[in-house]
Amino acid sequence: MLVLTRRVNEAIIIDNRIKITVVAIEDDKIRLGIDAPPEVPIVREELLAAVAEANKAAARTPAVAVSNLPLKATQPK
Repeated sequence: MLVLTRRVNEAIIIDNRIKITVVAIEDDKIRLGIDAPPEVPIVREELLAAVAEANKAAARTPAVAVSNLPLKATQPK
């Protein structure tokens, strides 16, 4: 892990296409601004962990046979 020291309004550049700027420092919180191309997904780590846990829980859900699924009622035309 690379550890850097930055002040407010200072930035780092990653791969010549992602810019991370320190926007503000308040108490124990740091606000970051991230400029990146739209194809680069940016997700907070805790959200990734929550999604991974939800996926694991869904994978543990017992399978239901198609024949046991309720039939969808057709709507009148």
